[in-house]
Amino acid sequence: MPAIFDALPGIEVPVGAIAKNLAQLWTDEAVDGGPALETDDAKATQVNFVLHLGLNTTQDDALRQFETVVNFSRRTPSRIVVLCPLHVDVAAPEMRAKIFGECFFGRSKLDKRCVEFVMLSYSRSARPFLENQVSICLSTDLPLYYWAHRFSASGRLADYRYLLSRAKRVLLDSAIAPVDALTYPWPNPSATRDLVYCRLLPVRQSIGQFLSAYTPARLVAGLQGVMVSHDEGLTAEGRVLLAWLRRRLAACGAAVETVALRTERLDSAEANRLAVHFDFNDPTCYFRWSGDVATGQALFEASLGSGTTSLSAAVSLLKPEAALSEALFF
Repeated sequence: MPAIFDALPGIEVPVGAIAKNLAQLWTDEAVDGGPALETDDAKATQVNFVLHLGLNTTQDDALRQFETVVNFSRRTPSRIVVLCPLHVDVAAPEMRAKIFGECFFGRSKLDKRCVEFVMLSYSRSARPFLENQVSICLSTDLPLYYWAHRFSASGRLADYRYLLSRAKRVLLDSAIAPVDALTYPWPNPSATRDLVYCRLLPVRQSIGQFLSAYTPARLVAGLQGVMVSHDEGLTAEGRVLLAWLRRRLAACGAAVETVALRTERLDSAEANRLAVHFDFNDPTCYFRWSGDVATGQALFEASLGSGTTSLSAAVSLLKPEAALSEALFF
């Protein structure tokens, strides 16, 4: 498999001269002869962010995630380190580096912000030196956030204790992570955030706001079952949505151990769809929600003792960079 490091943008520099070359990004002369960056305020870095591209990452996937982090950094200026492990080990320890910088305007032309990226490619034999190199690349006295993307095994990732234990948030995506990723005994499990749960924020808000019109007692009275339906591409979203509903119904007083909770895969003709259905002892009572995250259209239908309701609504999943913000800061 081609090295993902080679697919990422940037200028290759000696590993021992990363800091020097980063500084030169902003001190070289601009086209008009002036400094390329007029003030240090433009590098108002707020967080350290490490994107760890696992061995299951392809070049195209690496570029997509790189772009996601670029978009995120436009909202939250960051010092970003991208880790790129080599698939094939080499005899001698090998580590390569690239640097990349980007400037952009905020709310006005006077609000100029610049972000810095360091890409590190490393062989397995260079693994013992990685944490030291990462620590040198990070800005001091700023919180660290760590995103582990497409890693092959939880046990292998657990070896990166420096990142896992120091990070304020550890981001995983249960749709593509190993099956035990969310239950694995990480050094700081309370810091773990699932990007699937974060992507579902608009769905959770929409359903929660609709159901808040009913008393908790009404929602759980005679509740027999909850089913979440999903297409094949939204399997993780269906699983996470069902777990969220279970917690919320338990908070409403439902004896969830007596409620049939299940997921169901929709056929291929219903791609991009999620649906929720509550069953009650009383056949005249029901709650149904369905949404197409591609078209952005959703429909609520309910009969919960105060007449029937049918309501069209919008639905979406958070964009990747917005899901990162949700996972990091909330």
